[in-house]
Amino acid sequence: MNFRIAASFLIVVLAGDPAGVLRVRATTQAASTTIKWHDALRQKARWYGSTDAARIADNLILYQRSSGGWPKNIDMAAILTADQRLALSREKQLDDSTIDNGATYTQLNFLAWVYTANGSARHKECFLAGLDYLLKAQYGNGGWPQYYPLKPGYYTHITFNDDAMVGVLLLLRDVARKNSAYLFVDEGRRARAETAVAKGIECILKTQVISHGQRTVWCAQHDEVTLAPAAARTFEPVSLSGLESVGVVRFLMDIDHPDARVVAAIQSAVAWFTSAQLNGIRWIEENDRRVVADESAPPLWARFYEIETNRPIFSGRDRVIRYNVSEIEAERRNGYRWYTDEPGKLIRKDYPAWSRKVAIVAAK
Repeated sequence: MNFRIAASFLIVVLAGDPAGVLRVRATTQAASTTIKWHDALRQKARWYGSTDAARIADNLILYQRSSGGWPKNIDMAAILTADQRLALSREKQLDDSTIDNGATYTQLNFLAWVYTANGSARHKECFLAGLDYLLKAQYGNGGWPQYYPLKPGYYTHITFNDDAMVGVLLLLRDVARKNSAYLFVDEGRRARAETAVAKGIECILKTQVISHGQRTVWCAQHDEVTLAPAAARTFEPVSLSGLESVGVVRFLMDIDHPDARVVAAIQSAVAWFTSAQLNGIRWIEENDRRVVADESAPPLWARFYEIETNRPIFSGRDRVIRYNVSEIEAERRNGYRWYTDEPGKLIRKDYPAWSRKVAIVAAK
């Protein structure tokens, strides 16, 4: 309890005002339950029926653009002032709706959970507009751009970066499967979501990079016309992604009845991850980030690999490809995730479990 609330509590007690005590207690409770947006999907199930959850869902209505999507990098759980609410009402026509950094599909997940808990029509309407936005934003080839309406530049590429397209597909698959939080979605939209997921899977299979005749993994983004690996920011070159590809494989592993193409895509990707692991090094993230020799360190994977050589590559804001992370400028070296251990979890846990599941299904 902060000083202001504590002082108010003391005043109402001394004044013999039990109702005032209750009001202060309610204020204290409300203050303690306010969360940050990045924690909005990490709460216990019963919380989504709370007044605080409804307040945040109302915030999402204000932040939603006329296109149906949402902008990124905003704490949409913060309590808004009257001036802020008015300003948001004037921003509805902005064309900054995106699926980057978790935007749009996380808002839709939250709205679905809140609507399922409280049944508020305004939250359902907001969700359906957002769902329509995602369905409209999908390319004919099954991929999704980073921004829609389309924003010139690398933003038009099919975007696996930061799990953007996978996040969209996971949401649409929950809708298509009629998972409990999405039962309110009408059959027409559910069917469209199912079709969109099928097209998304086709896009994933077609964009898996073939090098020296072998299927490998995916680039963080692919050209929306040719489906070829594509560069994005100066430090995000054409490459094989040791990070984003993990999310793609996990999505494929969750397909109920994978056909031979999906099975082959998963197996070849896991084989690539196994071949690309880096042993005997440790990535130090304290102070100035660096790689040190350590024979006891668990396997690591680079964020980017050169397609033809399978060597880890790094690039700063000058766009020059280097083979040692220490050779790029400190600002980029310390401001980006250059290594990951996520493929290790995929190889050790996810892949064996998936293999057993596929074998059981095949035996039936």
